[in-house]
Amino acid sequence: MDSQKSSFSSKVKLLAKELMPPLIWKALKKLSSSEQYGFFGDYASWNAALENSDGYDATLILDKVKESMLKVKNGEAVYARDSFILEKKKYSFPILATLLKIIYENNGRLNILDFGGALGCHYYQYRDFLYDLNLKELKWNVVEQKNFVECGQTFFGNEELKFYFDIDTCLKQEKPNVILLSGVIQCLEKPYEFIETLINKHKFSYILIDRLALINGYDDRLTIQKIPPEIYNASYPSWFFSEAKFLDYFQEKYDLIFEFQGDDKVNILSEFKGFIFKKKNEN
Repeated sequence: MDSQKSSFSSKVKLLAKELMPPLIWKALKKLSSSEQYGFFGDYASWNAALENSDGYDATLILDKVKESMLKVKNGEAVYARDSFILEKKKYSFPILATLLKIIYENNGRLNILDFGGALGCHYYQYRDFLYDLNLKELKWNVVEQKNFVECGQTFFGNEELKFYFDIDTCLKQEKPNVILLSGVIQCLEKPYEFIETLINKHKFSYILIDRLALINGYDDRLTIQKIPPEIYNASYPSWFFSEAKFLDYFQEKYDLIFEFQGDDKVNILSEFKGFIFKKKNEN
């Protein structure tokens, strides 16, 4: 019976393809394919989500990111994000404006910790804009997973761009007063523990958050993100945060000086936003 149903379904699809105009058929096929990728599920625990996904340490991800970033480094591509090469750079102008403000406040110097910055994608994204300022100093410190750090140190590190295995190691060698978190907090197993450490231990003067996944209500949602194969074939856990709950963590010790909309589009009811926090004066 199942084989008969399968045969009948195949014949229907073939007939539909023959009768429909090619453009409509392609559009329907693309729509059907897009439904396979995006954010799915509402998992009770990180382990449950991890068991149903590939995880972040997939070698394929590093290989694709390395390939695209080498093209950017060598001048063969203008810009790459999440391993996907784009024809034009995309700036987050609120982030850029805040970096300019920090440079002004620090007499032409910028020392930044880029947590989850892959192989320096944000450094290559903003450096040309910042170079026009004739900076006295630019130090861009990326903290990433072990395999990314080893690759970054080998193929991308220079006098300005450094790679570290963790924040504490970075802070032993550098003194960044700003941390950039772009599209990364939702990828952490214990995001709120991480935030509390940032606020109570590291105490950066500025915390810049971009591309943060948010959802309505006061309950977070843990999903699996399935990546389209044209980017790379992988899947991994990803949080969507309650905005009110998330912002509560900063209220005591940081001022929210600006918030802005992100441009990410996803398949569930949500939004992506950015936030600029500045540490309050301690009395």
